[in-house]
Amino acid sequence: MEEQISTETLVKKKDKVNVIFWIVAIILTAISIFYQNTTGPTYPKKGHIVFGGKQIDYKLERSFLINQECPVKIYTDDSLIKGSLIWKRFNTLDNESSKPMRYENGYLIAELDKQDRTATKLQYYIQLSTNQPGTQNELHDYIPDKTGVVIRFRGDVPFLIIILHIIFIFAFELMSLKTGMEFFRKEPRYKIYTFWTIGLAIVGGFILGPLVQYYAFGEFWTGFPFGFDLTDNKMIIAFAAWIVTLIALYKSKKPGYWVLGATVLTIAIFLIPHSVLSGNVPK
Repeated sequence: MEEQISTETLVKKKDKVNVIFWIVAIILTAISIFYQNTTGPTYPKKGHIVFGGKQIDYKLERSFLINQECPVKIYTDDSLIKGSLIWKRFNTLDNESSKPMRYENGYLIAELDKQDRTATKLQYYIQLSTNQPGTQNELHDYIPDKTGVVIRFRGDVPFLIIILHIIFIFAFELMSLKTGMEFFRKEPRYKIYTFWTIGLAIVGGFILGPLVQYYAFGEFWTGFPFGFDLTDNKMIIAFAAWIVTLIALYKSKKPGYWVLGATVLTIAIFLIPHSVLSGNVPK
């Protein structure tokens, strides 16, 4: 009877540890999702400046659909503040184009011209001007500054494909974390979790990922060996690490260190903002 109670206690303890590891993995994945959603060159550029004695917040788009004018607007709540939208093609010697911004309901508004090619990039900024109180001099400033921000135009990705891609990619990260945590258990289940990790990587990174890229930019794969796209290359590196780990599970006397290494590498890869090099290639 005592032996049975001891066994049941041990099983419950193992289950409790497993649940704790899952909770930690989910929390870390959620943090990663938040980080990815607030960094990188495809997410809006947010900030504020103080102009004419008042704070002006801004949010500038850095990704938009082709064949549509991209609205650019900032809230000034001051009709005396004038604005001009200034832009040119990114990484070119083109002259800058500009258009005046109109004032509507407290906003300065203008539109970037529609683009008909995916992956086209424009560099743009806003010039503000107003009269200095008590003088005839004009005060000028720029949002965010004269270097501007880069916006990349893309095709429309079907909602189902993008949602499934996001789900499977972060499920891959979640499973990577959980697999690595098995290192700290007395009876780790490396193989089953590693197979799940690799399977999620294949679906999220090598099936759904290329579909997203094809709809958005007209190409299935732009990483090695065809290009330098960092997002694609990150996926290759992480996937290769887990394939090597799977082999080590059958060949190595201490496979846990391979599992831990692959997990750390995967975490490091996910800390690199999504599409971090996308704005550096002119098109």
